[in-house]
Amino acid sequence: MAVFRDRSDAGRALAAALMHHAGHAGHAGHAGHADDEVMVLALPRGGVPVAFEVAVRLAAPLDVFLVRKLGVPGHEELAMGAIASGGVEVVNEQLIARLGISRRALEAAITRERRELQRRELAYRGGRAPLEVAGRTVILIDDGLATGSTMKAAVAGLRKLGPGRIVVAVPVAAPESCAEIGAEVDEIVCLATPTPFHGVGLWYEQFPQVDDAEVHALLAASARPSPRPAAGHALV
Repeated sequence: MAVFRDRSDAGRALAAALMHHAGHAGHAGHAGHADDEVMVLALPRGGVPVAFEVAVRLAAPLDVFLVRKLGVPGHEELAMGAIASGGVEVVNEQLIARLGISRRALEAAITRERRELQRRELAYRGGRAPLEVAGRTVILIDDGLATGSTMKAAVAGLRKLGPGRIVVAVPVAAPESCAEIGAEVDEIVCLATPTPFHGVGLWYEQFPQVDDAEVHALLAASARPSPRPAAGHALV
């Protein structure tokens, strides 16, 4: 039933479907970059091993794009908004008004989640500054889409940073989630859209939890001039 051996295998397959973006990699943070310069952003943690393989093959810079949901007080599973890398805030004002959520409660949630987002960015990226996305073609990658809620929040957040184009790419997705997100971005690549879907992990032979140390190691490797995979992520 599995489609991919592991996340690295999925990343190599995904890279093959994205090779039309090869040769357009930019040098993040440099002024005067062309609008078609490509960079790869991964949703941690599971998206990072997938995105690493794509970034290597496209010779594109790699970074993480973190999203934290803002849960309704007392009903945290219900999102009243989200925050993301780059100081982005996306708030559902209609829901907040309908539920009578105070501005103080909203600000408290933002402060709490911003603290956690900053902790994770430090753990993953160390002291390196985030890549600049304005004007660039950004390939946003995760290891799969189930409901797609995190990816939707990421797309909304990323759009506020002014990328030239947004490409969402995943190895496997629920068909309806692939279609919904595809309608919101410039390009979408979902390699497999099995039905019934059930869950992302079902379509991988090996689907271990990715820890902070692995994310940090892969980002550090990608930042070197000639990136090489960390242990367990050999190129084939």
